[in-house]
Amino acid sequence: MTDSKPFEKPVVVELGQVGKYRQIRSTREAAECLMTVWPLNRGQRHRDALDTCLKALEGYRSTADARRALIEAAEESEVLVPEDRLPDEKLH
Repeated sequence: MTDSKPFEKPVVVELGQVGKYRQIRSTREAAECLMTVWPLNRGQRHRDALDTCLKALEGYRSTADARRALIEAAEESEVLVPEDRLPDEKLH
C-alpha cells in the first residue's frame, strides 16, 4: 500500500455548505476530495491539482507540489478557507 503523503500543514476547504469545514491532511485525501466531493465549478486548476496529486502519490511530484496545486484549485473554486478566518476550535 502506498504512503498517503501527508501535508506539512492541512489545507482547509469549505465544501457542501457554509461553515462546513474540511481539513485535507494528505495528498491521498486531496485526490479523493478532488474526485468526489469537489464543487461543480471546476476549472483548469482542478484538473492540474488532480493530476499533480496522482503524480505525487506515484512518486513523480512532491507533496509540496500537490498541496500548492490543491490550494490553487480551492482558490479557483472559491472554497479555500483562509487561515485567519478559522475559529480555533474548528482546527482540531
